[in-house]
Amino acid sequence: MPNKTIQIAVDGFSSCGKSTLARELARKLGFVYVDSGAMYRAVTLYAIRNEIIVDGKVELLKLKKAITNINIHFNLDKENNPVTFLNGENVEDEIRQIEVSSKVSIISAIPEVRQKMVVLQREMSADKSVVMDGRDIGTVVFPNADLKLFVTAGIEVRAKRRYDELLAKNQEVDFETIKSNLAERDKLDQSRADSPLKMASDAILIDNSNLNREQQLQKALDLVKTVIHVS
Repeated sequence: MPNKTIQIAVDGFSSCGKSTLARELARKLGFVYVDSGAMYRAVTLYAIRNEIIVDGKVELLKLKKAITNINIHFNLDKENNPVTFLNGENVEDEIRQIEVSSKVSIISAIPEVRQKMVVLQREMSADKSVVMDGRDIGTVVFPNADLKLFVTAGIEVRAKRRYDELLAKNQEVDFETIKSNLAERDKLDQSRADSPLKMASDAILIDNSNLNREQQLQKALDLVKTVIHVS
């Protein structure tokens, strides 16, 4: 592996498999994996618990005051998967539930939230080679990343993957609700004023609609070897 630290940015739409790719890529390369989406989900969970989201709207003043009291970090489980902690509490399962998924886009659109998360994300990557996934990693967090990947898949494919994932966790889910939620999140993520979801001009597109996990990982590893020249 190279001596200098490496930054790999993996951006893409909700439930497109970017977190799976980023996690497996980091594991394969021996890099640190940072799930930026989990951080926004944790803030959303905090807002739900503290009644900062009322009737689908965010009470901005309350959130701006609360943001300094929100601490997020990751620990590794027995299988070396990152587990999200919110103010010292393991919230990994709770932040994946549909209530959080349906509100995370409105929270992540708030500039003060994004500014704090970017600071935390950059701190997490200081002096370490990282693979970080999200929606603005290659455009905002790491604009000079060594490799930028943009992952996508058709919405039917993404909805089915999300549906199967939640079913496996014994959660009661409805396919059409999930599909509708994904479509709404896509719209909000791409249209927000601050750091909208978009493909960086120097990113490489990976459409995994017809790829399995192994094929997607191999494609990314081939790109890593080509662009970063690791062995």
